[in-house]
Amino acid sequence: MPEKRKIVIVLKGYPRLSETFIAQEILGLERAGFDLSLVALRRPTDTKRHPVHDEIQAPVLYLPEYLHEEPGRVIKAVLKTLPKPGFWKALGALLRDFTRDRTRNRIRRFGQGAVLAAELPEGAGWLHAHFIHTPASATAYASMMTDIPWTCSAHAKDIWTSPDWELAGKLAGNRWTVTCTRTGFDHLKQLGGASAHVHLSYHGLDLARFGHFDGDRPARDGSDPADPVRIISVGRAVPKKGYDILLKALSLLPADLHWRFEHIGDGDIIEALKAQASKLGISDRLDWRGAMDQKDVLASYRASDLFALACRITPDGDRDGLPNVIVEACSQGLVCLSTDISGVPELLTDGENGLLVASENAEALAQALERAIRDPALRRRLGQAAEQRVRADFDFHTSISQLKSLFEAEWRKAP
Repeated sequence: MPEKRKIVIVLKGYPRLSETFIAQEILGLERAGFDLSLVALRRPTDTKRHPVHDEIQAPVLYLPEYLHEEPGRVIKAVLKTLPKPGFWKALGALLRDFTRDRTRNRIRRFGQGAVLAAELPEGAGWLHAHFIHTPASATAYASMMTDIPWTCSAHAKDIWTSPDWELAGKLAGNRWTVTCTRTGFDHLKQLGGASAHVHLSYHGLDLARFGHFDGDRPARDGSDPADPVRIISVGRAVPKKGYDILLKALSLLPADLHWRFEHIGDGDIIEALKAQASKLGISDRLDWRGAMDQKDVLASYRASDLFALACRITPDGDRDGLPNVIVEACSQGLVCLSTDISGVPELLTDGENGLLVASENAEALAQALERAIRDPALRRRLGQAAEQRVRADFDFHTSISQLKSLFEAEWRKAP
């Protein structure tokens, strides 16, 4: 067996409630015997933590989020890395990048990379960035300065909002990149060409943590005002989640149909969505729960009748990959309604294990919602099929095994 190296995992922020898949992966790698240290570009802003965060043993180093906030630390890092030949290689890369991206963010990434290179945990032998945009930029600069190899996990927004020239450069400069949807894989593979080492690996779930819902959901059909069908959605209130479309669809449901909608998550546009719901006349049927930890989210899945998320592609290209919350809901036998974009159809097939409609189409989404609300037998059939698919193909042990093999294959090679 190859000797394991200490892996420094570079994250945009840590811990984050919306990135349980990353925390789950970190814990899985620890339990597989890897020595990890975490480096975050920003401190946490969430007021709650998931239980998985408390199980992770790896220490965390926080880099300066903005260089002007810790100028002494940045200057000290630059002076420490300046004598290294790799510093000048990294500086040349910065100058080339800056000609295409003349922003302060580009300088900030270089400064963060310098601090990372200067303050690397003792024994660090590998760098791994989560997200191929900002964290990968800082990691790439640090890799040049230290001559420590780096790899990357790419996801969704980071792929689709990064310019092609930058993605191609990172694919050429690292050892390999893993991504979590077929659509993302195809895009990166096309940009990187035959020489790019790109791998597809779905995140999956820790199914032991989520367990199996053994209860029977009531056969609610929307006919009883005292026992409405319960619709749930989990996700940050940001444009790519399509909550404005979902609220419009809910407002189009027939007046004689009885339902309640529960949203879990925080986000920048919560107040705008509440105002929209009021204007649409459905505020009295909506519950805004805010951010919740994983245990409470799981309880809400089990108390609900169907899950809905109207994913979309925003004008700047931002989108979800395969939202982990859909995988979570499916694991509890909960039928999911979503849109046919990005990685969602890689799990859900319309009419077989879920209901899919075109994005931006509130009328089609309303029709799918009405169909699911009125037909508890359909919800049960689709939910059971979705759960079977998740338990067969989305166990996170598979992704951990794939990552383990990728790291160890590199370490068998000469440095």
